[in-house]
Amino acid sequence: MTAPQVEIQLIAVVVAVSCALPGTFLVLRRMAMMSDAISHAILFGIVLAFFVTRDLASPFLVVAAALTGVLTVSLVELLNRTGLVREDAAIGLTFPALFSIGVILVARYAGSVHLDTDSVLLGELAFAPFNRLEVMGYDIGPKAFYLMACIMLLNVLFIAVFYKELKLATFDASLAGVFGFLPGFLHYALMALVSVTAVGAFEAVGSILVVALMIAPPTTAYLLVDRLSLMLAVSALLGAVSAVAGYWVAHALDASIAGSMASVAGLLFGVAYLAAPGRGLIAIALRRVRQRWEFAQAMLLVHLYNHEGLPEAVRENRIPNLPEHLKWDPRFAERVVATARRRGLVEIRDSFLFLTDSGRSTAMDAMVG
Repeated sequence: MTAPQVEIQLIAVVVAVSCALPGTFLVLRRMAMMSDAISHAILFGIVLAFFVTRDLASPFLVVAAALTGVLTVSLVELLNRTGLVREDAAIGLTFPALFSIGVILVARYAGSVHLDTDSVLLGELAFAPFNRLEVMGYDIGPKAFYLMACIMLLNVLFIAVFYKELKLATFDASLAGVFGFLPGFLHYALMALVSVTAVGAFEAVGSILVVALMIAPPTTAYLLVDRLSLMLAVSALLGAVSAVAGYWVAHALDASIAGSMASVAGLLFGVAYLAAPGRGLIAIALRRVRQRWEFAQAMLLVHLYNHEGLPEAVRENRIPNLPEHLKWDPRFAERVVATARRRGLVEIRDSFLFLTDSGRSTAMDAMVG
C-alpha cells in the first residue's frame, strides 16, 4: 500500500469510530433522525462563522457548528412541546430550513472558496491526505487525521466520564433526574458532541457518510449484543470495518470512497438484520415456527387431558377425528401427533391417543400457565 492509501484508511477509521460512539446513544434514545438533522443543519453555523473569520481552519467554525446543533435540538423540542406537531415532524421542519439557508449562503456568497455543497454532502477522502499538518517545519501527517483523532478522544473521554449518567439517562431519564444526574444537561452535551463530530468530518467525508456511520454501525451492534459497554465497542469496531472494507471496495470498483463505505455499513446492517442471533429475521421466523409447534403440542395435550377417562374420549381422542375437533389440516394433525409421540408425550393404541405421565404433566402445566 502507498502512504496516501494508509492515511486515507486511518482518517476513515477515526471518523467511523468518532461517529459510532455518540451514534450508539442516539440509536438507543430513538433519536436516529436527529443525527441527520444536526449533520445538515450545522452547515448554517459553519457558513456564518466563515463569514466572520474568513478562515476555513478557524476553530470558531467548530464552535459555531456545535452551537447550531444545540439550536437545532432546542427548536425541535420547542416545536414538539407545543403538542401541535410530533417530534419527527418538528425535525422535518427545523433542519431543512437551517440547511437550506446554509446552502443558499454557500451558493451565493462562498462560490470562490473551498466551501461548496458537493464538499458538504459527499466529501472527498481521496484529497484529505493532501491537506498536511506541519509542526516546526516537519510534516507529521494529514490535518483531518489529527482533527478527527482529537474528536474521537473527546468522545471517548466524555463517555468514560459520564458513562453511568448517560446509561441511566438513556434508558430512564425520569429516574436520572430523581438521582440528580441532570438528564437535560447530558442531552444537550451529547447533541453538542454530535455537532462537533459532524463538523470535524464534514470536509473529509461529507454529511451523508457522517449520518451513515453514526446510525448503521450502532444499529447493527444493537441487533447483535445487549450490554451497553459491549455495544459501544462493537459499534466502533463495525464502523472501522466499514471504513477499511469500503475503501478497498471503492479501490476495486473505481467508485466513490464515501459511498462505498456507507454501502458496506449498510450491507453489514443487512446481514445482521437477517441473521442476528435472537433478533434477526431468520431467528424470528424460526422462533415463530417453534412457537407454533409448541402451541399445537399444548393444544393436543390439553384436548386429550380434558377428555381423558370420559365416555366421549372414544370419539374425541381418535387420531382420524382430531382434524375435525381441533380444526386442523389432516397432514398437520399427523405431524403434531408424530412429534408428540417422539417426545414421549403420547402413546398410540389402535388409532387412539393416550397421554403418558410426561404428557399429562405438560398438559396440566399448560392449563395452569
